[in-house]
This record gives sequence, structure tokens and C-alpha cells, in this order.
Amino acid sequence: MAPLATDMYVPGFPELGRTLHARESAVQLSMTAFLAGLVLGQMVIGPLSDGLGRRRLLLPGTVLFAALSLVCALAPNIQVLIAARFLEGAAGAAGMVLAQAVVTDWFHGPELPRYVSMLSMVPGVAPVAAPVLGGAILSVASWRAVFVVLAFLGVLLFLGALFAVHESLPLERRHQGGVAITFRAMGRMLGHRAFVGCMLTLAFSAAAMFSYIAGSSFIFQNLYRVSASQYSLIFATNAAGMLLAVWTFGALSRRLPVGTLLAAGVAVALAGTLLQVALLAADVGGLAGTWACLFVTLFGIGSIFPASMTLGQSLGREASGTTSALLGGVEFLLGALASPLVGVFGTDSPLPMAVIMLSAMLCAALALVFLTRPWRTPGTLPRTRGAAAC
Repeated sequence: MAPLATDMYVPGFPELGRTLHARESAVQLSMTAFLAGLVLGQMVIGPLSDGLGRRRLLLPGTVLFAALSLVCALAPNIQVLIAARFLEGAAGAAGMVLAQAVVTDWFHGPELPRYVSMLSMVPGVAPVAAPVLGGAILSVASWRAVFVVLAFLGVLLFLGALFAVHESLPLERRHQGGVAITFRAMGRMLGHRAFVGCMLTLAFSAAAMFSYIAGSSFIFQNLYRVSASQYSLIFATNAAGMLLAVWTFGALSRRLPVGTLLAAGVAVALAGTLLQVALLAADVGGLAGTWACLFVTLFGIGSIFPASMTLGQSLGREASGTTSALLGGVEFLLGALASPLVGVFGTDSPLPMAVIMLSAMLCAALALVFLTRPWRTPGTLPRTRGAAAC
């Protein structure tokens, strides 16, 4: 629900501003507040769960997400909305960070990549699909209805967690010694070169994706003059490309090393951004060229997400809550920082968005080559068909 809640209400920004008598900057601050809560919540909840267990934090987190979504729906002014969005993000972080931790607790070896690939569909596709879903709701109701829907989905999420997700971290595997010992594990993970490489590869790839989300509507609708329905088709096609990549990763992870699949994903995404910048610099390609390059880039990113999560979680299996927090927290932090850059450098040309995406993918490639190096440091991960050495 948290990735879905990030920008599901974006199509209602103009109406929200009029209703609450708020400036555009204040309305946008409500999204920034949510992302800040999401990052902070992951960084706190993940390490705490390594000592307290998963269910003790998952159940109250989902309840609070539903309740705070309802507070957002009833917000009388922009100040209350911003505060509620921050807390909603912090509560929603529980589902994000603990889902990965639970899967890592339950599965290992060849099974882990397959289940991680399922999870990675959510943070990969939800931010892309959310504005489309929000637009459908706003076509029949006000922006407040978006948060009512999120509250209802939060209740369903709580019921699912209550009856279907049993405690995955037994007492004998929990970190003893209180909060200080739990958070010390975070420092150890940040000192692990290969893990930091996986984390940064994932985060910079997310930055490229969020740059696309922030700038694509301006590029396609204002510059290429496509209609709203045509833009929705472009958006949906690219989202389908990401889903196809995630499915492909799940299928290939039983036959190829995950490190190989990660390198391939980075190579594909980097090639897509390089080609896009080259075409735009040469003033060729137009709408079709831009769309095709973005599809290739997002297909590559769709492979990077599950591969980097699998490698990262495998490296941090002994503190999977902390590991999940670092992977998800830094991912959304860089995504939040990258989103405004497209507007800062201008949307009167598609080139700034393309350059920002290329810069992010170059950083992801550098992190892979110089830090992760899955082809040069064997033995860090178990030698299984589904989890190659990182």
C-alpha cells in the first residue's frame, strides 16, 4: 500500500489545492512528507523487528496506515494533511520493510529470488500505476475518495496479515541486547562493500525510475502533444514492460546466477538511457524513439529491482529486517531526491529528463562494477542455482 499511496492522489493536486486553499508548493510538500515518513519508518521498523519479531510491528503498522489514510481523507487544512501524510508514510513503511524480511526468513537458496521477484513488482510498478488508478477514482469522486480507498485497502491488508502471516522470526534467532545492538547491525551492513554496492545499484535505478515518473507526463503531453488517454497507454505499456522483466527474472533465476542477471539488467537500462540521450541530442527519434528507449530502460530496471534485492537480502540474512530497511529506505530516499530534478532543469525539452536518467544509471553501473562485483568475489553468497556469489 505504501508505494501505491505515494502518488495515487497526484491527479487530484489542483482540486486538493482549491479545496484546502493551499499553494501548489504546499500541496507538493504533502508528498515529500509522505516519502520522508516512508524512509524514516523503514529505517526504524526494520532494525527493531530483528529484536522484537515481525508480527508485533506489522499488525499495528497496517492498522495505523488505514487510520491515518482516513485522517488524510478528512483533513480540514493543508497543515493537517502534511502531518498525516508523514505519519501515514511511517506506518506504511511497516508493510514494505517487513514483507521482505518475512520472505527472507522463510526462503533461501533457489527459492529466494522467485519470491523476491514477486515482492519487487510492488515498489517497481505501483508508483507507475498509482496515478492511473488515482485518475480513475478522481473521474467519479473527489481527492478525498483516494484516501478512503487507501484506508479500505489498509483494513484488508491488516486482515490478511492477521490471518495469513505468522511470526517468521523465532525467539532464538532474534537479536538480544536492546535497540543499541539491533541498530549496530545497520552499521555492520554499511561496512560490507558488496552489500553497499547492491543497495546503491538499487537506489540509483530507483532514482532513474522516479525521474521518469516525475517528467514523463510533461514530455509526452506537453511536448509530443499526446492526449491523456494516449499517455495512459504509454504509461501502462512501460509498466507492463517492467512486469515482464520481473517475470523473466523469476524464470531465469533458477538457471542463471543472480549476479549475472543484475549485471544484464544494468546493461540494458544503461543502454536505453544512452540511446535516448543520443537520439535527442541528434534531434531524431521523436515520440516513437523516446517511448522505445524508455521501454528498454524500464525493462532493465524491472530486472535490477529483484536481482539487487535478492543479493542484498542474501548478504544480510542474519539481520534481514535491518537489511530490508537499508535497501528500501535508501531506494526511496534517492527516488524522492531525484523526482524534483526534472522540474528544476526544465520540461520544455525531453533532454533534461533523459540526462538525469542516464546519470542515475551511470551511478548504478559504477556501484555494480566497483562495489558489488558479483563476478569477482565468489563465496560471499551460497553457491546455489538461484543465488550466485556476490
